[in-house]
Amino acid sequence: MIRELELQNKSGLHARPASLFCQEAKRFHCEVEIEKDGKSANAKSILSILAMGLAKGSRITVKTSGPDEQEAMEVLTALVENKFNEA
Repeated sequence: MIRELELQNKSGLHARPASLFCQEAKRFHCEVEIEKDGKSANAKSILSILAMGLAKGSRITVKTSGPDEQEAMEVLTALVENKFNEA
């Protein structure tokens, strides 16, 4: 599955939000990738996510591929849309 999302939380995918995204991605057996501007990162690797430098307003493409790809996409989309539960 492929879905484009926009980061609306204050800090984008840095430190705490990246950690949450990574933790959620690791719960699933499918492959999870984040892409932006031709660069891709394994969403199960916090260092890969942080290296992308994704700030508020960044439009990212999330790709899931494997046995539980739909559930993973739903959970990760909700996390982004809920602004990583930031105030």
